[in-house]
Amino acid sequence: MSGSQLPAIDETALTDLSNAKILLVDDNQQNLELMQAYLESLPCKLSTARDGLEAIEAIHRDKPDLVLLDVMMPKMSGFEVCRKLKSDPATRDMVIIMVTALHEVGDHERAVESGTDDFLTKPVNKLELLTRVRSLLRVALLKRKLTELLQGR
Repeated sequence: MSGSQLPAIDETALTDLSNAKILLVDDNQQNLELMQAYLESLPCKLSTARDGLEAIEAIHRDKPDLVLLDVMMPKMSGFEVCRKLKSDPATRDMVIIMVTALHEVGDHERAVESGTDDFLTKPVNKLELLTRVRSLLRVALLKRKLTELLQGR
């Protein structure tokens, strides 16, 4: 390979989720507690918000790596929150998984149009939640590392 080469990447750092931050957003306290219990085996920092407006404030205060976002909420729906985050250059790359009790194809299409990276259907399956969160967090951390490497050139 000719020209400048990228520095070597420490692969263990890419699978280390201990510095990752996850924001759980749901207006139902039982849903928040269930997702927290499911995710407690991950070494991530978990925080919560009870509605869309609180989620936006929490995101701007302490930018998470991944957001688990309920769709049906008061004040601002998950669709609106997702659209707002994906249209802002500061939060555009944030990973968003929408969590919904809606089962219609149109609702899933609307989630995709809002910019979601993935979606889960309620009731949430623990294994599916953990698998998707781990996978998408790794992608987010890889993306962040690549951005840091490219900006450092």
